[in-house]
Amino acid sequence: MKIEEKVKTDFSDWLVASDIDGTLNNKLRRLPKRNYDRICEFVLEKKGHFTLASGRNVSSMRKPFQSLPIQSTPAIILNGAGLYDYEHEKMLRFHPINPAGYELVKAVMKKFPAVEVEILTSDSAYTINAHIFANVMLKADNLPHRRYKKADEVPPDDWGKVIFLGMPPLVSAVKRYLLSIKDPNVNFMSSSISSFEMLEKGIHKGVGVREVAELYGIDYKHTAAIGDYFNDYELLKSVYLPACCGQAPRKMHEIAKFHACHCNHGAVADLLEYIMYEYKED
Repeated sequence: MKIEEKVKTDFSDWLVASDIDGTLNNKLRRLPKRNYDRICEFVLEKKGHFTLASGRNVSSMRKPFQSLPIQSTPAIILNGAGLYDYEHEKMLRFHPINPAGYELVKAVMKKFPAVEVEILTSDSAYTINAHIFANVMLKADNLPHRRYKKADEVPPDDWGKVIFLGMPPLVSAVKRYLLSIKDPNVNFMSSSISSFEMLEKGIHKGVGVREVAELYGIDYKHTAAIGDYFNDYELLKSVYLPACCGQAPRKMHEIAKFHACHCNHGAVADLLEYIMYEYKED
């Protein structure tokens, strides 16, 4: 006689984190209904913890975060530089860039005068030398912002993330220059072929997901995350069940334990369905 396995219905001991653009959202920055439905099932019916981990700040994260039933779980903002509680409108943790980062921005602007810079604080943005790329970023995220011509004009406080922007050859040159610096005392990551990012030393999305898990007392073996690009690499490396979208670069697939479909077809739903109905613990 075959003994039926008991179906798990309570996932309150699980935390799942997702990148937004190219992961939760499709390539047109739209949320597939399939993803929305499975998130509702995981959170509302099965009591799981689900959050978003993004390079966005409080202002630009607000709309996608509040469109989901996940307000009781803190958001991971600015690629791990902060944890924000939208339910109580409170910053729980924030890791600003230290003064070495300010000096690196000045050095980059001096060596590469054509580069555009966007600096994200917890809830606004500063731009330096904004033309095409920085303007596109500001418009896409509809951020409150101030424009500057020189790096030393920018207020030095509350820098959560710096993005160097430009044509791919220029950004590649900036990247080579920054990575050649010995002990820069900050952290770097690639976010696209036309952008390169700087954060406080030791900070990345994985730090944020570990901090959220700590807040809820969630065991490492019940942590999962999904992303699509290299700025999600440390996020995936920081959880027990790393997953990536079908269109992710090969390097991301190499560290993933679960390989979801293309983001256009509901990659987050793929992961949640796997956790809820197929996943077997070691």
